[in-house]
Amino acid sequence: MARGSWPYFDPEYETLSIRINPPQVSVDNTSCNDCTLVKVDSMNKPGILLEVVQILTDLDLIITKAYISSDGGWFMDVFHVTDQHGQKIADSKTIDYIEKVLGPKGHTSDILKTWPGKRVGVNSMGDYTAIELIGRDRPGLLSEISAVLANLHVNVVAAEVWTHNRRTACVLYVNDDATCRAVEDPSQLSAMEEQLKNILRGCENDEKLAHTSFSVGSTHVDRRLHQLLFADRDYEGTCSATEPDFPPSSKPKISIDRCEEKGYLVVTVRCKDRPKLMFDIVCTLTDMQYVVFHATISSDSPYASQEYYIRHVDGCTLDTEGEKEKVIKCLEAAIRRRVSEGLSLELCAKDRVGLLSEVTRVLRENGLSVTRAGVSTVGEQAMNVFYVTDSSGNPVDTKTIEGLREEIGHTMMLNVKKDPTNTKAHDASGWAKTSFFFGSLLEKFRP
Repeated sequence: MARGSWPYFDPEYETLSIRINPPQVSVDNTSCNDCTLVKVDSMNKPGILLEVVQILTDLDLIITKAYISSDGGWFMDVFHVTDQHGQKIADSKTIDYIEKVLGPKGHTSDILKTWPGKRVGVNSMGDYTAIELIGRDRPGLLSEISAVLANLHVNVVAAEVWTHNRRTACVLYVNDDATCRAVEDPSQLSAMEEQLKNILRGCENDEKLAHTSFSVGSTHVDRRLHQLLFADRDYEGTCSATEPDFPPSSKPKISIDRCEEKGYLVVTVRCKDRPKLMFDIVCTLTDMQYVVFHATISSDSPYASQEYYIRHVDGCTLDTEGEKEKVIKCLEAAIRRRVSEGLSLELCAKDRVGLLSEVTRVLRENGLSVTRAGVSTVGEQAMNVFYVTDSSGNPVDTKTIEGLREEIGHTMMLNVKKDPTNTKAHDASGWAKTSFFFGSLLEKFRP
């Protein structure tokens, strides 16, 4: 039998079209009085919309309007953005970064690499070990997780935790206290996995509640949290009593119609506006294997209106009511995951092994439930943000807060703020808005 042969494929061919027609990016501060226009024209490719939105949101920019068009082989987007204070982008370094990373010499293709769906994964990344967990939520769970890591002399350098529909997902970056490098001791890794798996399983024997495995690769943290909860089917069922319930006026209104002329499905979302809303929606559509061909985004404070013209990657549209209902449920879940009622507690202290365990133990002992959390370390300082309610999901009373100040105020700075995504009427207490943005921090963790 004649030996088969394969034609030669030049690896440079894959990027030929991009090199012939390089992306064009402009940051315009003159055309609009109250915002900066970011314009992106480039060859179309899978996932490009999510890449661009992810970069803008990681810079803590607020997308107030957007016009998306990617029909055919070309991608043309215009984003109206401001900083967190509603002002134009004034920082020249930020402007240069946008033009560089989205321009011809940008390297954004690795952004969309993903981990397989794992329950507990451990992955070494330079000086840090990345751990991801998914399991049933319960009061004190974060305290138990951090206590296990502290007992194993593992320091939590950065982490983000989300809870939704009685499920919790978290991504943690840790290192060995003795070496300040990634955890490499096989016995320590094995003990870490086994103990974390036991905590996530709790008193239940249902294997759905927790699995353990090693994973390879890396991905954007917020996207990974969406993927973990989506794979866990958190969009099914109803929210627990400790999670925020939307008043009728604030509940997301999502509809799906058919555009017969062009063969698109039109997904319309109207809900309370907040940072990263567009990212959460585009991320979910992308992970559900839908392609956005056109979109219009607008914000009429305090509400946002977003319209997406989509098809499945195989070119098909949704044919059954069941498929439409699943998309609606998944988008509702994506919007709700980042919504946390109650207060946010910002704590700052000198970093040390066991700090997160100590703080979460105090929160648990004071009857507080953590609905979302962000942990970061800058230099020798650890900065933690916890969104909390009482154990029943109700607002935290003043007496409890004062008790916290007395117990930990002498060892760390404590700042109490109103949660910006609170859907209830804001009172006149003077609490300012706050939000925790994790993406830019993790730039230093990427290989």
